[in-house]
This record gives sequence, structure tokens and C-alpha cells, in this order.
Amino acid sequence: MQVTETQNEGLSRELTVKVPKGDMVAKLNERLEGMKDKVQLKGFRKGRVPLAHLKKVYGKQVMAEIVNEMINTKAGELIKAREEVAAQQPEISMTEDEKEADAILDGAADFEFKVAYEVMPVFELPDLSKLSIERPISDVGEKEIDEQIEQIAANIRSYEEKKGKAADGDRVTIDYLGKLDGEPFDGGKDEDSQLILGSNRFIPGFEEQLVGAKVGDEKTITVTFPEDYPAANLAGKETTFDITVKKVEKPSDIEINDDLAKQLGLESAEKLREAVKGQIESQNGSYTRAKVKRQVLDQLDEMTSMELPQRMVNQEFENIWAQMNRELERAGRTFEDEETTEEEARKEYMGLAERRVRLGLVLAQIGGNAKVDVTEEELQKAVMDQVRQYPGQEQQVYDYFRQNPDAIAGLRAPIFEEKVVDHILTQASITDKTVSREELMKQDDEE
Repeated sequence: MQVTETQNEGLSRELTVKVPKGDMVAKLNERLEGMKDKVQLKGFRKGRVPLAHLKKVYGKQVMAEIVNEMINTKAGELIKAREEVAAQQPEISMTEDEKEADAILDGAADFEFKVAYEVMPVFELPDLSKLSIERPISDVGEKEIDEQIEQIAANIRSYEEKKGKAADGDRVTIDYLGKLDGEPFDGGKDEDSQLILGSNRFIPGFEEQLVGAKVGDEKTITVTFPEDYPAANLAGKETTFDITVKKVEKPSDIEINDDLAKQLGLESAEKLREAVKGQIESQNGSYTRAKVKRQVLDQLDEMTSMELPQRMVNQEFENIWAQMNRELERAGRTFEDEETTEEEARKEYMGLAERRVRLGLVLAQIGGNAKVDVTEEELQKAVMDQVRQYPGQEQQVYDYFRQNPDAIAGLRAPIFEEKVVDHILTQASITDKTVSREELMKQDDEE
């Protein structure tokens, strides 16, 4: 077997492998000899089939198996022998000419194939002790607990029919039909829709025009959809809604007491406060974690420089690009609606792909050096978390993960990443900063 390096530029490598036809025929004969005692053909006793006849009957099939085995095993062996680590699965290519391929399978031509791959970049990891993290902390106050409990109570409060006009806070039951330029539009019709006036659930201006309405009223209101409305055909457009008011109900008074707690499955109002406080603390913890992790990733990205495997970047870009286009299509929007162009969007998402690949390589090396591992117990828990999201389909979901290694890898990656971030935080300099809950919940620019 002859191996020639045909490309060595940056991280890119290409090897051309040539196996002389004599070696291929020798492998074929060896394989056929091993079949003689197992194959039984008409006209021959078992174990007495001549090699030439076996080759005539099974030659091409067996040679094809040999070719596939060499392609599947030799690439990895060659890369390992060169003491290199491939960034991704190597690309294997061979002749697509039918006559040349037949000649190889007949043992009449040398078998030649190419192995193209990119090696993992060598880079210097940043000093983790130089990471400076400001951890936002928000204490849970009594006011926040009260507001959360009142919101919970409002969601489960009862309503009773009232006579007269609907007021802010009342619940109205309506039929409506939305029209754009006098024609009904998709998603603009509903019957027996319940709406609490002042909840701001509907388009701005919609609820306000129902204040003062009575049972039996039929009216047409005019509203303008927001400029950033997801459906592009309605964004910024003036529309009308034909409305029939079928019921007006007033809310019952909210009382925070043991009875309310028992409606929610808790023993007392005190236990309700404890549960709500714990819930808010958990939410705050999630926001804190997200902001801390963002700082870690931003600083690692700024402190690391390396040549990136372009195939890996391109694959990541294609994944991001496909997802972004699906979201645009689902929302009925265009690049112009997003105040950009396809060219600008491509540039932006290519930068994001490069960041993700760079950070992925950095986190992988930090985790490897620290011997961070994902245990089977952690993976099993992640699988069961997925299973619980599909009630009634638990077995199918469980079987899917059991039968798909790539799906399991998809669960392993985020667990590994979180554990590596935990390790980094043990090395970094962290300063706590007390902030309001509003500041804590304020969204950073999303990637």
C-alpha cells in the first residue's frame, strides 16, 4: 500500500492511498479460501468448490466488501499513524467512473482512494485565573413574593356574570372576525374567546375598545398591528375586528389565606409563601447562571486565538442558517422585515459559527485537561427528562435515544459544557453584585 500526502496547508490534509491490484487479489483469494468450507453450490460437494468458480460467483461481491472495509478502517489508522487528530470524520472519495470501479472489483486495476480531513488546531489555553466574573445576585423581597402570589391568585380567581357595562378587569366572552382591507385573514377568527380587559393579551388598543361594552353588543373596532408582529402580512397594518359580546363577568375578590393555599395543594398561606419564595429564588438562580456563563464564554472567546477547522465552521454555519430560515418562514418574515440583507445575515451568522466552534474546542480541551466526564447516571437522567416531556409516548422516546448514539451525544454535550463551566468558575475570580430582579432578568443580546 502506497500513501502519498497530496495536501498539507494550514489544518487541511489530503492523503492519496493506492493499493496495488496484486494486493487486492491476494486479499480476495484469502477471503475466498476462508469461504470454501462454508459455501455449498449446486454441482459441488461442500468444501470442494474450486477457487476459480468461487471467484466467478462471489468475486465482485467479496471485493466490494474488502473495498468498504479498507475505506472504513484505513483512514483512521493512517491518521493515527501520522500522530494527528482529525477535527471531524474524514471525507473518503474514490473513482466514480463505472468502468474503473468494475476493473477494481475484478482485480484488474489498483484500488486508489483519497482521504481528506482537517487536523485539530494547536492553541494555547487562556489562564483561567485571569477570568474576572461579576456575579449578579438578587435577593427575594416580601414585595416580590406578594406580587407573585397575587398573580397566582388572579389566575385561579373565579368570575361571576354581571349586568351592565364591562369595566377594566372584567372578563368578556366574545366572537370576533378580523379583516385586512375588508377581507378576513388567517388566524383572525374565534368564537367564545375569553378575554380579561386590561390583561394586554391582545393587540394594543383591542381591549380598551371593549371597555363599556354590554352583552349583545355588536361592534367593529379598528386596531393597528405592531411593526414587529411575527406575521409579516399583518405587521404595522391597520385592521378591523367585527365583535359580538356574549358574556360579561366580574372578578371575585382576591384573598391570600389558607383556603387559597389549599386550592394550590399546600397546607397554609405560610407554606404558599415559602413555595413562592423558593420558586423565585430558583428563577433568579437560572438568570444568574446564564449571565455568569455568558461572561465566561465572552472572556474565553476574547482570550483565545486559533486557526479554525473550516469544514467544522461551515457545518455549524449551515445548521444555524437552516434554523434561522425555518424561523423566518414559520413567521412569514423576510430579511428585509428583519432590517437586514441576506448578505449581512450570512456574515453575521458565519461569525457566530466561528465563535461556537472556537469556544467548543476551548471548552473541550479545558474539560479534557481537567478530566471532566459525563456519567451514565447523568445521561440517564437527561434521557428521562426528555421522556417525561412526551406523556403517552414514553417508550417510543426512550427507544429513540437507546437506538440513536447521535441523539445521546446531543444530550451529553450540554451536560459536559455545564460541568466544564463549573470547573472554570473554581479557577476564575468572582465578585458578587447585588442587583434588582428587573436588572437580573434583563435580556442580554442573544446570539
